[in-house]
Amino acid sequence: MPVSINKFLIAIILLVFNACCFGQSPQGNPDITALPVLQWKFSTSAALYASPVGDADHIYFGGLDSIFYAVNRISGKEVWRFKTNGAIRSTALLNDEHIYFISADGKLYCLDTKGKMIWTFAGIEKKYDFADYHQSSPVLSKGMLYAGMGDGYLYAVSATTGNLKWKFKTGGPVHTAPVVDEKRVYFGSFDGNVYAANINTGKQWWKFKTVGHVYFPTGEVQGNPTLMNNTVVVGARDYNVYAIDKEKGFAHWNKVFTRGWVLSNTCKDSTLYMAGADERMLAAIDSKTLAERWKRTMELLVFGKPAFSNNMLYIGTTMGKLHGIDMKTGEDKWIFKTDSYTKNHLKYFKEDDTYRDDIYSIITTNEQFLDAQVELGGIFSTPLIQQEYIFFTSTDGALYCLKAGK
Repeated sequence: MPVSINKFLIAIILLVFNACCFGQSPQGNPDITALPVLQWKFSTSAALYASPVGDADHIYFGGLDSIFYAVNRISGKEVWRFKTNGAIRSTALLNDEHIYFISADGKLYCLDTKGKMIWTFAGIEKKYDFADYHQSSPVLSKGMLYAGMGDGYLYAVSATTGNLKWKFKTGGPVHTAPVVDEKRVYFGSFDGNVYAANINTGKQWWKFKTVGHVYFPTGEVQGNPTLMNNTVVVGARDYNVYAIDKEKGFAHWNKVFTRGWVLSNTCKDSTLYMAGADERMLAAIDSKTLAERWKRTMELLVFGKPAFSNNMLYIGTTMGKLHGIDMKTGEDKWIFKTDSYTKNHLKYFKEDDTYRDDIYSIITTNEQFLDAQVELGGIFSTPLIQQEYIFFTSTDGALYCLKAGK
């Protein structure tokens, strides 16, 4: 592998998902254990990185075409669209009749579910580098929205009016989705720190510095934090995942990986789900002992979190494949392939999904590696599960709707 590509892969290989041990996974969704069928596909003009969200009638998402869409969940027909002045990489927050998301035009938007703008809040948005795939996603607590932007601030904004309550300055872009409890908001920054701030005043409670890595000495915190037990679990570009004490800000433990970043942390039923790219693996880890329950191979990078039903997890890869996996065994029950994977994967891979022998002459830069994933219809998002339906976005610019087969 060329030095540049190898360095990039080493940098973005491993994501850790700890499926939140507080029962945040959807309840009542039946397991989809057989290959679902394509119900419909809604196509846009640019790549999609944000995850879809939905209610009983519509699926909502934004794209790099700067448009935020509402699509009928049954027919797949567009209901309305809202145009911003910048690419949308932020997964929206849907709360009752309001939708909140961030655009690259530097605005936090509040729309109603009919597509009418209620208010905007202006900051400054910018990408850190080409591998900074997502913008911050807003979180809501007690009537206040918390979200970061590329200007290095975490903002606390009234969900009703959009008025600023306080802002917290860091030394780098804040593109993680914050997490809150009764007292504090926790978030990471590309300055290499994890922060805890008073939820009411924005005053710093503690700051935790990542270790750093030879390729990434700053130890940029690109992973979304999760609250687990009495710790904040978060991953960074320094190949570490940290469990930081909520009260005092010291690490109870950190797990070091040898091949790449540890970005996202989620957990279900006391199990951590760790996904790797260059190693091409997915593992289920006991969240207390860190012992492996199972481990299996994957075909490429994973950036979105898994979605869950009772006994299944659903997760996409940047090769353009969505996996339906048995949570107990780690075995594939089915794999759905995007249209772009089917059309383009032989440009870069053999039939068995190993690299072509001439891959080093095809891909010679980090940017070309990303271009290949886009061309494959890579899935950088988290699927949305609603009963017998699965919705997911792809870099081929499409929102896919799958329905459980009979």
